Amino acid sequence: MKNKSLFKKVLRNTRNPQGFLGKMMLFGMNYGHARLAEWGMSHLEWQANWVVLDIGCGGGANIAEILRRCPDGIVYGLDASNESVVFARSKNRRMLGKRCFIDEGSADLLPYSDMAFDLVTAFETIYFWGDLYVAFSEVIRVLKPGGRFMICNEMADPTNTMWTDLIEGMNIHSIEEMESCLLSVGFNEVKVDNKKENICIVTRK
Repeated sequence: MKNKSLFKKVLRNTRNPQGFLGKMMLFGMNYGHARLAEWGMSHLEWQANWVVLDIGCGGGANIAEILRRCPDGIVYGLDASNESVVFARSKNRRMLGKRCFIDEGSADLLPYSDMAFDLVTAFETIYFWGDLYVAFSEVIRVLKPGGRFMICNEMADPTNTMWTDLIEGMNIHSIEEMESCLLSVGFNEVKVDNKKENICIVTRK
């Protein structure tokens, strides 16, 4: 019974990492999602001077990789969890305040000006964005004309409730739902790739 209770406490930190368990979750995410992130990033032709926003940046591992891929660019990170912001800042402390800026905030109200980014990324995070139409509208607002938006998930089957039954506030969106919502807010050229359970969507403003 105690083990089950501890398991639920750990899973609770998937959505909003907090305290010691939150730190452990972020550490695990940085390593556990590395292959997914690498696969997702392979779908883009990276430009050295891109200005990039990573929404739901978690432990900051993807920010570090994007900084490497954009050596003359700037990378912003945003996460709803203060614990994640602190962790990601520590992970990228050498570039913090220079080419890296990480803040607390949510996808449905992005604290950035219009047409600020060449690329917006979302790795394993849109499960917790609530109203996709509102969040995607914010993403397209902050993208430059021709800018790209990449979504990379491990799950896209809403009928699979294994994790949603355990993690409060988590919603799995189908490929069709995501594509329809992207097109409805003004995105075009929606490209979808599946690899086993993984899905990568790249679209353009």
